[in-house]
Amino acid sequence: MSVRTTVRLPEELLRRAKRKAAAEGRTLTALIEEGLRRIIAAKASVKRTLPPVSKAKGGLLPGVDLTSFSKLEEADDLEYLARIKRFK
Repeated sequence: MSVRTTVRLPEELLRRAKRKAAAEGRTLTALIEEGLRRIIAAKASVKRTLPPVSKAKGGLLPGVDLTSFSKLEEADDLEYLARIKRFK
């Protein structure tokens, strides 16, 4: 059963969506429906993992030098990149 609803979209997004639907020979409704189905399916298949909880008692990680700001920034950047790679 189909249900009518009102959706507010930015004008530019709506124009682009209409052009894409026309170029593919389908309706705007079909385009929106496919997009929603993809988003819902993708969210359902993503397994969420929580970051590990540290069991450390405190102190700095080996190689961390608090007297050098650039080395501290570098360690922070490396840790950030490692986190990003885990979630890809």
